[in-house]
Amino acid sequence: MAWDEWEQIKAGAEAGPSASMRLNQVAPAAGGGGSGKPDLASSPAAKKAAAKAIDDDLEPGVTKDGKHAAETTKDAARAFGAKDGHGWDTSGALRRAHETWEKQVKMLLGRLSSEKQALSATGISVQNNELDIAARLARQSRIQGI
Repeated sequence: MAWDEWEQIKAGAEAGPSASMRLNQVAPAAGGGGSGKPDLASSPAAKKAAAKAIDDDLEPGVTKDGKHAAETTKDAARAFGAKDGHGWDTSGALRRAHETWEKQVKMLLGRLSSEKQALSATGISVQNNELDIAARLARQSRIQGI
């Protein structure tokens, strides 16, 4: 940094804070940011509906379709299996594909369950955060005499 540049920065700092750093007004009633929308939006009803959809539609559908695919794959592996001492290589490949399929269905069901629990817990978490912030603000304003 050149000496002249440093002198300019010091002179600017001595002149006081810039207008962009000063709080010239209170945030609009709808929330900060000036966009007219709240900064954080949370819809407990939408989260509840999403968790219900996972519980009522997705998990049962994945379970049902996962079992159907597993049954047809087992049947195909059996059909290609050894009947006279010799079988098709396809039979072993289908068995391995079936094992992979079962693992993937279990992982998907676990993920859906996690998402459902997270959706249910998010509403409680957001509400607790709001209550905590309100309590902190109330405590600060009493201390500062505001």
